[in-house]
Amino acid sequence: MDNLLVAENISKQFGDFTALNNVSITIPKGSIFGLLGPNGAGKTTFIRIINQITMPDSGRVILDGSPLHPDDVRKIGYLPEERGLYKSMKVGEQALYLARLKGLSKAEAKEQLNYWFNKLGMTGWWDKKIQELSKGMAQKVQFVITVLHRPKLLIFDEPFSGFDPVNADIIKNEILQLRDEGATILFSTHRMESVEELCDYMALIHESNKLLDGKVDDIKRNYKSNTFEVGLTVVDENLLMNELNGKFKIGKANFKSITDDLKISIQLKPEESANDLLQYLISKAQVNHFVEVIPSVNDIFIKTVTKNA
Repeated sequence: MDNLLVAENISKQFGDFTALNNVSITIPKGSIFGLLGPNGAGKTTFIRIINQITMPDSGRVILDGSPLHPDDVRKIGYLPEERGLYKSMKVGEQALYLARLKGLSKAEAKEQLNYWFNKLGMTGWWDKKIQELSKGMAQKVQFVITVLHRPKLLIFDEPFSGFDPVNADIIKNEILQLRDEGATILFSTHRMESVEELCDYMALIHESNKLLDGKVDDIKRNYKSNTFEVGLTVVDENLLMNELNGKFKIGKANFKSITDDLKISIQLKPEESANDLLQYLISKAQVNHFVEVIPSVNDIFIKTVTKNA
């Protein structure tokens, strides 16, 4: 797959503080890439370097095959965590002005704004001032301004902040559609469930260093422990547990079930297979639940950051 953005060996210091330490990240075209890390990890500095708000001390950024150039700002749409709308300006006037800064003609800007305002139920907002809008409404305006010039690269920093669940779902679907239409998206968030739902790739930065990156599915696969949650209906639980403890590493499981099961987790050795375990359990009990434990992005985040603390 071709890459839209390649950041090579990016380092940045502010005085004695190292914000980024030799960080390299590659973002494939047409993908959603999750940039994760605790507060102060270096995510915002990385995003600011891509947007040329600040420059790296060393390393380089390549956008669509060429070194990053000042004119590339028109190829990028950036939704910052700290929103930057002028509160006393009217929505339509402000959106039109910012669209022109992104290189659209007045006619093109109006066409795109009418499209997005109609699509997101904002048609009555044109003459409202930002200060008259709720936080979620202002967030919608900011989202439209970010995407209306159809940039190659979209950078969303906490895009769901301020949204109720209904509007968060609307914006999530719009982000997925933008990707399907060819946009490449860099997505920074503390909401791990959003990474699970949206991201094809991810990287984790902690204390200025990149700790892991790659396809989300591959990372989750690497963190699996060959563990299964099992729900069983059995005549003599103590007898079965004694036998299981002699063969496997057993733990408690807390999944929900409509039956009164014996709920346990069973960790297999690398050479043992799920089929072998299932056949064994079927010979001992009625199996009502059998699911491999796949680590969530949140689990991976906590485990990786804690390990490297």
